[in-house]
Amino acid sequence: MHSFSLMFQITCSQIIEANVSKMFFRIIILLIRSSIGGVTTLFLSVLQYIAGLNNLFSATKNQRVYFSNRKGLECLAPLVTTVEETPQPIPAKVKGVIPKWIKGNFLRNGPGKFEFGTDKYNHWFDGMALMHQFNIENGAVCYKSKFLQSDSYKINCEKNRIVVSEFGTLAMPDPCKNFFERFKSKFEMPRQTDNALVSYVLYEGDCYVSTETIFMHKIDPQTLETKEKVDWSKFIAVNGATAHPHYDPDGTAYNMGNSYGKNAMSENYVIFIEQPLKLNLLKIYINKIRGKGLDEGLTWEPKSNTIFHIVNKHTGQIHPVKYCTKAFLTFHQINAFEENGHIILDMCCCDDGSAIHMFNIHNLRKDGNDLDEVYDSVPKLFPRRFVLPLHISSESPNDKNLNTLSYSPATAIRKEHGILWCTYESLHDPELDEEERCCEFPQINYSRYNGKKYNFFYGCGFGHLIGDSLLKMDIEARKMKVWKEEGFFPSEPVFVPSPKAVEEDDGIILSAVVTPRQNQNTFLLVLDAKTFTELGRAEVPRQIPYGFHGMFSPS
Repeated sequence: MHSFSLMFQITCSQIIEANVSKMFFRIIILLIRSSIGGVTTLFLSVLQYIAGLNNLFSATKNQRVYFSNRKGLECLAPLVTTVEETPQPIPAKVKGVIPKWIKGNFLRNGPGKFEFGTDKYNHWFDGMALMHQFNIENGAVCYKSKFLQSDSYKINCEKNRIVVSEFGTLAMPDPCKNFFERFKSKFEMPRQTDNALVSYVLYEGDCYVSTETIFMHKIDPQTLETKEKVDWSKFIAVNGATAHPHYDPDGTAYNMGNSYGKNAMSENYVIFIEQPLKLNLLKIYINKIRGKGLDEGLTWEPKSNTIFHIVNKHTGQIHPVKYCTKAFLTFHQINAFEENGHIILDMCCCDDGSAIHMFNIHNLRKDGNDLDEVYDSVPKLFPRRFVLPLHISSESPNDKNLNTLSYSPATAIRKEHGILWCTYESLHDPELDEEERCCEFPQINYSRYNGKKYNFFYGCGFGHLIGDSLLKMDIEARKMKVWKEEGFFPSEPVFVPSPKAVEEDDGIILSAVVTPRQNQNTFLLVLDAKTFTELGRAEVPRQIPYGFHGMFSPS
């Protein structure tokens, strides 16, 4: 196996609440530097006892959660429907101009098969990984797609039924087994899936597809062939890893395993975001007996707090201060950077963790009033900024805002026991109504501005259950630019810098735009990142399901 170096922040957070003492124990295993197939392993384990931390400053019981009241939404069923792969490249019809300096592959990942035989998947996160490639060369574009040849995909195909459980779907016992064997299997923990349908990641120039389990697959970005399967647990003591590593300019990759949270990264720190979205092991076991998926064991605890844990990524030292805020859910961070002794952390957040349960396939395939009701009941995500002061000591005053950055109204107030209670600053155009401010799948000029002070981010607007527009946000001016076309649903925007870029937004935006309308084509959209106007599009006569993440791989 090709050797590559990684640094993992391993955060195992298991909270046990005793009925009488109400005490919380947290085991935080915080830094493993590993070399896959290599030599050294550095392991730092920290055991912390924290009495009642999650309830020291409980979120307000009646905190406002924004929903909506839209009507007449377009049915999305064709975008969560099984499609055939397109293994041979087909030419796209180009309209406008695709700049000739763009040379490489725009890669996308997401679900493409939602059933085997009579067995059907329950959740959007369950479908089999279908990899897409838009090859861009000299202003021309070709498209192809292939299913990831994971073990889960191959055995499901062989048996023509769902054999391996996914996030929201529990595989049923083998019908060929006798009654007692089938009954016994209900009490066995299912094996982890290797259906890597979430994103693409790079490790020392090699391309992998990944998900949130211990498995990822090396793939050839030119042919989309599945090369080899990597099991993290054979090299590092983890039970899972995120699909979103961060990278330093020298190529060092930072990831996180064994966690129920997300992470962000500045120049010198990794920030682990512990959210009150908990795995209830008892519910998981009971639901397995009842034939329910893993997602049924996730519980949202709004009376608990969200906690930021800060770790020095060079030394592995845990910052002694605990930064707390009211409960929120985040899937993706925008950026994090340091300035004058503060970490500035930007992310997309919503105030209700029930959102994760709303994206089952049954909901996504609804239409009419039923679809409107689902959308209106989904909590909306907004871009927000937190400011975390680093230089805090026992001499720091209580009940005073310790954020000294004049340009941000976010607060960080020291409370008893040394806790810093944080409130956010909204990062949106104040002239827009709340529904227009919704944003997810954020992206930046990552290669030059990740971990550094920046001004622009891009994302998808969510005027539907999936992205229905593309956004560019000027943080300093608080102005937003929008690309939108009725009946079309763009993917996560990917920023590609121009060859001689000087300014932050010198470059283009790539997005795969899909549609449920049978008489319309999917297309690759190319926007000028500075003006946010369309340069060109490349239409493909194929139906493509709505997916998750992607990347541009230059030739």
